[in-house]
Amino acid sequence: MPAGNGCAAFASARDIAATRGDGRGGCGGTRDHHRTGRSIQGKGSRPLASCMPEPYLGHMTIIPKASTSRPFTFDNSYARLPQQFFTRQVPSQVAEPWLIKLNEPLAAELGLDVEMIRRDGAAIFSGNLLPDGADPLAMAYAGHQFGSFVPLLGDGRAILLGEVIDHNGQRRDIQLKGAGQTPYSRRGDGRAALGPVLREYIVSEAMYALGVSATRALAAVSTGQPVYRESILPGAVFTRVAASHIRVGTFQFFAARGDTDGVRALADYVIDRHYPELKDRDNPYIALYEAACERQAALIAKWLHIGFIHGVMNTDNMAISGETIDFGPCAFMDTYNPGTVFSSIDQRGRYAYANQPGIGQWNLARLGETLLPLIDADAEKAVELANTVIQQYGERFQIHWLRGMREKIGLATVEDGDLELVQSLLAVMQAQQADFTLAFRRLSDASGSGGEALFLSTFRDPDAAREWLAGWRERLTRDDSRTEDDRAATMRAVNPAFIPRNHRIEQAINAAVDDADFSLFEALLAVLAKPYDDQPDFAAYMEPPKPEERVLQTFCGT
Repeated sequence: MPAGNGCAAFASARDIAATRGDGRGGCGGTRDHHRTGRSIQGKGSRPLASCMPEPYLGHMTIIPKASTSRPFTFDNSYARLPQQFFTRQVPSQVAEPWLIKLNEPLAAELGLDVEMIRRDGAAIFSGNLLPDGADPLAMAYAGHQFGSFVPLLGDGRAILLGEVIDHNGQRRDIQLKGAGQTPYSRRGDGRAALGPVLREYIVSEAMYALGVSATRALAAVSTGQPVYRESILPGAVFTRVAASHIRVGTFQFFAARGDTDGVRALADYVIDRHYPELKDRDNPYIALYEAACERQAALIAKWLHIGFIHGVMNTDNMAISGETIDFGPCAFMDTYNPGTVFSSIDQRGRYAYANQPGIGQWNLARLGETLLPLIDADAEKAVELANTVIQQYGERFQIHWLRGMREKIGLATVEDGDLELVQSLLAVMQAQQADFTLAFRRLSDASGSGGEALFLSTFRDPDAAREWLAGWRERLTRDDSRTEDDRAATMRAVNPAFIPRNHRIEQAINAAVDDADFSLFEALLAVLAKPYDDQPDFAAYMEPPKPEERVLQTFCGT
């Protein structure tokens, strides 16, 4: 898998500071959808001199605080940064909140009072009840959306309640999505429809179970009031947990304004929070850039290993922590095709499956541009150092991707011909329109003669895969001395049986939205919590969609 043709060179810091551009909020698109809700849109950009919007006062309702006890123990470090990083904003009240789902294991991991949250969760996670110690705010950021720079985006419908320290000593953000208007909402209503909330809950928890770094789902709450899209839909609020919500676009927000002090304060904060091992480096800022590139290379390789397509890889949707963030139009590939696109707003396939590594490099080049004044006072030297880092990204991605693909085909040793072996399998899968997930899962049992027929049945013409299978088995004779059973078990641990297939997600959403029936949602979550296990009672969830069940497009929602 090629790493793509990312960035060739950096613009100067002066060029970046002078960048202007029009763009749209949310996913950067224009398409509405009756189930997933519309993307927030902005008409043009504010002048860069207007560094921050005026505080939004339309919904500054005084929210009661949970003063009798403390379900959360907040320590809000981001709120202690300079004021230009955010605008304080309380959530807007909702009519009749109802707790759809609480992730109790995650709540316990975060050190929350689970019993109290069971009682007050609907009020807290809808934004109606502000826990003691919360310091709610909306974060400022900019971003490139489909390649066009927008100097002011920010949290248009999300409000950060605060931060907690989990049982592992890690700082975690707790954020409400769909909690009402903020200074960054522009024309949006600040709300979320139920469908996108359920989609993000399903996919983020599935990613966690699959072993992919991603934000988590803590709760989903129905608001008891409608949101108005192409039709009237039930409203909801999603509670997201993240290592942080700092994005490449957060750095761009300050760089675009020529605010080097802001970039430095942000970089120092990121190093302290996410990369503390870099504090004592001779040049911690180039080290930060190297570390961020490494995390993204590893993350995007994992996406490709499981057939994940993010759908809207704008720079404001790339987390500096290395977590997958923002699941609006994301999808999992069924039939293998490297050009697969699901997002309705990705008209030209910019964010197609196979383009994701190169887009990652492009986004990271934009991050590098913001760091140039910190990397070295000599502009030319700064560009040289940053270019050295970004030009290594392709190699780093290839290492992560090929290592994972070796694991998927059961190889523990390294040979020069392994890349060709992997690529030839993918070529056969594409030509035969094989299901990506099923093909690799069934390969796990094909090293012995017993599993061959099931693997070959994945292909339209089984004979097309026989030659590859023979070459693979010959390669296994030169691999380690594992038994067939041991190799199969190792392969099953990296080749999932269950992924959040798009048609299953749609079925769960439709039942919830149309009939207030959450049983399919609960069942899907239960299956996806154990993606690498054989679950015979739920074998139907392994199967690709029937022709009439196929989901051809996904839409930006939350």
